[in-house]
Amino acid sequence: MKPTFLIAGKLQREYILPPSGLAVIDKPGGSLLYTAGGLVVWDTHASLVARVGNDYPLEWLEGLKNRGLDIQGIRRQPSSIDLRSFISYTEKNERSQTNAVSHFAKRQIQFPKSLLGYQPPDETKIDPKEIDPVSPTALDVPRELRDISHVHICPLDFTSQSQLVNLFRGGSNQTVSLDPASNYMNPVFWRDLRLVLQGVKIFLPSEEEMRALFWGETNDLWDMAKMISDYGPQIVVIKRGALGQIVYDAVENKKYEIPAYASRVGDPTGAGDAFCGGFLAGHQKTNHPLTAALYGSVSASLKIEGNGPFHTLEVMPGLAEARLHALEQMAREV
Repeated sequence: MKPTFLIAGKLQREYILPPSGLAVIDKPGGSLLYTAGGLVVWDTHASLVARVGNDYPLEWLEGLKNRGLDIQGIRRQPSSIDLRSFISYTEKNERSQTNAVSHFAKRQIQFPKSLLGYQPPDETKIDPKEIDPVSPTALDVPRELRDISHVHICPLDFTSQSQLVNLFRGGSNQTVSLDPASNYMNPVFWRDLRLVLQGVKIFLPSEEEMRALFWGETNDLWDMAKMISDYGPQIVVIKRGALGQIVYDAVENKKYEIPAYASRVGDPTGAGDAFCGGFLAGHQKTNHPLTAALYGSVSASLKIEGNGPFHTLEVMPGLAEARLHALEQMAREV
């Protein structure tokens, strides 16, 4: 059976010190998997596109297949690739990706040998247009998957995202959603971004990214959403973390506010990605921006309660539907 969804993003080997609970040591993660985890709450017919090195554990790929996900678009490169990622959280959910040794020491946890030599990427020195060798490109998408109806592109370097948007923008029956990378969300990139937005139906930035893009121009999030929609996207969703999301439906000229579902925070890693996956599934099912956002919000609420991209599937049967119903009562049109 041909997949309904395609997700292009990055895979990582994660080392996470969550706000509370046990440390996560060398486990599968990355934006691709967290997005998939948010989607599979509602639908499992998804194909994944990514790049990994020849040192990426084969059992992790088998685990994805066992969940019903299509992995033919995950390209194994001939050499090893450092996919390690480190995050430490405080009890207030503030995150740090530097000084891994000191964070382990503070918690009196033995530093893992597999994290020796790790250096976090310095985002300030990375050219957003320079292709990241870890980013999947248009050439990595199998030909037979290029007409899939619903496509989501996770945060990647600007050039790779642009290529992927161009690959799918020709399909009249395709819905392309894009989660931008924070390193190009600034006024200098606005002209370049406008060209890419022409091929995007759903744009899913964070509030911080939107404020950075429109720095010095406006402080009104609705104005920002309207300016984005003027260049193509029919739906603009601004993710606001604990404040929930705002949704601008440009076709109907409607504005919605969705509160975050009150969840116990176990590990917030990947919540925004899980929202994107849930949103795409909800949009495919209902073709309604508000309802799609409710699906996304439920996926994010399930993710933050535990570790790993697929914690969303380890919850009580019927919980997602119950939360969806509860959020329907709380969302409002502005």
